[in-house]
Amino acid sequence: MIFNKDTAEKTAELLLQINAIKLNPGNPFTWASGWKSPIYCDNRLILSFPAIRNYVKDAFCKHIEQQFGKPDVIAGVATGAIGIGMLVAESMGLPFVYVRPEAKKHGRQNQVEGFLQKGQNVVVIEDLISTGSSSLNAVEALRAAGANIKGMAAIFTYGFEVAEDNFKQAKIDLYTLSNYQNLLNLAVAKNYVTEKEEQTLREWSVTPSTWNTDLK
Repeated sequence: MIFNKDTAEKTAELLLQINAIKLNPGNPFTWASGWKSPIYCDNRLILSFPAIRNYVKDAFCKHIEQQFGKPDVIAGVATGAIGIGMLVAESMGLPFVYVRPEAKKHGRQNQVEGFLQKGQNVVVIEDLISTGSSSLNAVEALRAAGANIKGMAAIFTYGFEVAEDNFKQAKIDLYTLSNYQNLLNLAVAKNYVTEKEEQTLREWSVTPSTWNTDLK
């Protein structure tokens, strides 16, 4: 669920402007999962544009406090959300921790890095939601460390049904600055894509794991 429609439209426009989101229906990308996709999202680029990273930071701070109340700790999911998560924590005057995909094999063998006390209220920051598996893995690590998860806030989601099911099952409220639907509506309105490309992009979003890459 998006925090706010105006924020969703503005965020989508900024992501397209800096090519953090690339739409290429005619020459699909291959994700690490093996899925073919006409869209690729790299929100790490936001950190290289001061005005845009400040917009994203400020939007997160505003909507997090409105939706979840002020937490005790902000947690970023490694590696994509460490940078923006730290900026949000700094702006809100809160402690920051980050969560590795898995515990280290050496030293203290931490998966959650930073100081976290049992019972503290935590909002998790994520850069991108696809199926939600890696994001929810971070939530489970925080829960295992004793955190009380207030919810997760992400920059962008593809809006896959499997992700919605995964978050519902995990009993985690997910809110995002923008999503695929708002992005696609904007891309059509601003002529980033043709009508034929729009059709392809909408078809992909329905069955992304089995999408036919041959354009008709």
